[in-house]
Amino acid sequence: MKIIFVTGSLSGLGKGTIAASIASILQAYGFDITMAKIDPYLNIDAGLFNPHEHGEVFVLDEIWEFEPVSGYKYRICEVDQDLGIYERFIHRNLHPSHNITSGQIYLSVILRERKGEYLGKTVQLIPHVTSEIKNRILRIAEKYDITIVEVGGTVGDYEAAIFLEAIRQLRNELPHDDTFLIHVVWVPYLKVLGEFKTKPAQQSFRFLLESGLSIDTIVARIEKGSLTRDTINKLALYSNISSDCIFEVPNLETPYETLMVLYRQGIHNIILNKLGLTPCSDPTTVLDRWNDFILKIKNSKQSVKICLVGKYTRMMDTYFSIIDALKHTGASLNIKPEIDLIDSEKIILDVLAQYDGIILTPGFGVRGTEGMINTAVYSLRTHTPLLGICFGAQLGAVAFAREYMNWDEANSTEIDPNTKYPVVDLLPEQHDLEYLGGTMRLGGINIIIKPNTMLHRIYGSDRIKERFRHRYHIIPEYAEKMQDKGFIINALDKKGRIAAYEIQNHPFFIGVQYHPEYTSRPLSPHPLFIAFLKECIKRKKSSLSYARRSQ
Repeated sequence: MKIIFVTGSLSGLGKGTIAASIASILQAYGFDITMAKIDPYLNIDAGLFNPHEHGEVFVLDEIWEFEPVSGYKYRICEVDQDLGIYERFIHRNLHPSHNITSGQIYLSVILRERKGEYLGKTVQLIPHVTSEIKNRILRIAEKYDITIVEVGGTVGDYEAAIFLEAIRQLRNELPHDDTFLIHVVWVPYLKVLGEFKTKPAQQSFRFLLESGLSIDTIVARIEKGSLTRDTINKLALYSNISSDCIFEVPNLETPYETLMVLYRQGIHNIILNKLGLTPCSDPTTVLDRWNDFILKIKNSKQSVKICLVGKYTRMMDTYFSIIDALKHTGASLNIKPEIDLIDSEKIILDVLAQYDGIILTPGFGVRGTEGMINTAVYSLRTHTPLLGICFGAQLGAVAFAREYMNWDEANSTEIDPNTKYPVVDLLPEQHDLEYLGGTMRLGGINIIIKPNTMLHRIYGSDRIKERFRHRYHIIPEYAEKMQDKGFIINALDKKGRIAAYEIQNHPFFIGVQYHPEYTSRPLSPHPLFIAFLKECIKRKKSSLSYARRSQ
């Protein structure tokens, strides 16, 4: 049982990508690897985050019945988006308990105090909170060869201090060669002076030392180029480590390149030596696949233009998994997707003509929905390939109802509670909820795909499992009426609820209530994204051919 901790001097440095890259390298050497994320915020989980503040909420396959004490249960399945990065790098599903939040820790301790589990004791941060943190980490780590734990936030933050203290205790309690600490720092280059500045990194070294933590390895994030020997020596001097233990990651064209950059520098040799581990297998085959994938992402010449139409367009992280799925699927097809976010609240439909494919994105609430519905109508009229995901699929169904059924007032009751044609409505079990956290329909659910449908040809299977996150759904009563006009229900869950649909006589208009982006992996892209991009390529070729004939 070995544990690698990853801390950082600044948020936004890509700690998650660096941690996941190291996990992939060690996995290629034959070790059983898992990953965990510590998030110092007080939320129990990531489910109620504002996407514009924190980016995407990632959904895992399993639902964890978090029970801090008997009689108190919380359903956790929605986690920090970094767990999505981990899953894509190590190509394995993670458990929701691998996202440790301050909210979970403090709630556990407070409820245990009320339950009487600390009778006669003054409950304090040390030892009670730190013990809870240590126990959570150890319960994960005991099942694997190596566990990599990323500590969210910034070293020196008040919120992270108690976690650093728990890590300090854990490192002292475990054998010396059972733990390893990687510190990620930003080393800016000042053009005016013509030199790298290490002072920000030195400050974070001081914070770590004040926390009683010693660094084993540094990964320096730099804009471009390489660190000078003087800069490396200065980092080594102030961090109390050898210069051989300092590695660098410049800004890269694709985050996945981080894996090969660190591998070529030999970071795994330092880690394996310190942890007293001997490689179990030759990494060549696995790393060759990664290298081939990275080269395809970087060097693909052919491109297609894809737009993501939705409500949360201020930051790319909101649709992180969809964008990543498009990119790594593109690599498998030797194409490079050019991806734009289009604000559905401000959309001008004529703009859509320049795109080879459209994705109607997930979301919640009223704002911007007419723009999304009109986008779906545009696809129906122009036969532009469209993939609707979750909320996007629901609004695609509303668009069909308006366009083909002449139900001009069709809508979702989430948008218009008094709509004459509630094509989309709350799931029955969602009507009388008292709490919003962890109460959506969540996690991996088995689906039956109908034969002789486009979706069946895409999956090549009758049964699949996909991840869900929703409160509203397409109402079968209306969907069945729409079938006569070409609305094909192509997938159901075991309760007979609509999981997906497709539009007849359209090259590609598929709506899925689930989230295929959560299970697409770099070395095994999701079949739905493969089919979507293939159709986008066809459309681009036919458009180019038509343009040439017109000339």
